[in-house]
Amino acid sequence: MAGLADEPQKGVPGVTSTVSRTEIPALDAIRAYTQAENPSAFLTLNAGTATFTSPGVPGAVAYRRAGNYLVQFGGVFAPPEDYDRLLAAFTDFARSQDCKVVSVQLQRHDAEIYARHGFTVNQIGASWAVSLPEFTLRGTRFMQLRNKISRAFRNGLVVEEVDATHYAGSITEIDRAWLGAKGDGAHQLEFLVGEIGGDGQPYRRLFVGSIEDKPVGYISYSPVYGTRHGWMHDLSRRIPETSPGLMEAINSVAIEQFRAEGVPWLHFGFTPFTGLDATQELPGFNRGYQWLMHALFAQGGDLYPAQSQLAYKQKWAPTLVIPEYIAFPDRASLHAFAHVFRACGAF
Repeated sequence: MAGLADEPQKGVPGVTSTVSRTEIPALDAIRAYTQAENPSAFLTLNAGTATFTSPGVPGAVAYRRAGNYLVQFGGVFAPPEDYDRLLAAFTDFARSQDCKVVSVQLQRHDAEIYARHGFTVNQIGASWAVSLPEFTLRGTRFMQLRNKISRAFRNGLVVEEVDATHYAGSITEIDRAWLGAKGDGAHQLEFLVGEIGGDGQPYRRLFVGSIEDKPVGYISYSPVYGTRHGWMHDLSRRIPETSPGLMEAINSVAIEQFRAEGVPWLHFGFTPFTGLDATQELPGFNRGYQWLMHALFAQGGDLYPAQSQLAYKQKWAPTLVIPEYIAFPDRASLHAFAHVFRACGAF
């Protein structure tokens, strides 16, 4: 294959790749085959996530093994004419490993294909996005948000876009404080959330907030491909008990930078148990699992803080709500669902 060194990322202004295509095979697939429009596709590059390919079939599948399940992320990244072949090859591979496949964060396009292949498909949550050309913080609806952002800057916050390699120590310190505030037994999630470092780092952007020259919070943004290309507000962490409005202020600076570059979309990523809509379910969905998703949104804060995550995203008045799906082999299963969280390191 041709090298990718110094080739600007398609549809993402202001970013230059320095990574060879042969070093990151999944990158080819998520950039070339964007028909499914998955805003989280870049997470396929996370460390510890495996890539499945099949000889003679273009495209790739990202997955992690958890027990006797291969937890597949984001569907199949392949040309439309090869999608079914690659999915069949992957399920054959899983059987050869004595494993079942459970697929998470499928887009509607993926979900319909999986249902056709005999999977039971249910909505698991949604991702959220803001159209940047029309975005403004003016108006009464954003008054409270503007006040929080102003307060953070009055408290001495300075926000900069930085090179992550020069801030490794500060990021580690912020991460340690953030996780420590979660209490004993808290786990740092992975797989379905972003990371700092690894093969994908040259493609990400990092905005850091500092007070008195001490970094106190950061937001990492991952590239999004397809017709709704732009950036995804990905990993975000802060030192607890710092200035109110810290993360909102960091994001506001990033938004202004993206708008100046002509970036069309800012995605806020996937939040499970949110954006649930009965009209978005596919024929054959499991009603018991549908009930469970609503129950986990209302009462499942110990499993995942969906309500607080949604509240943050809604502050920015999302333009678009994108339903996302989970696909079970044969029928919906709590056992399979638990293995998705196991793959994420939740327990």
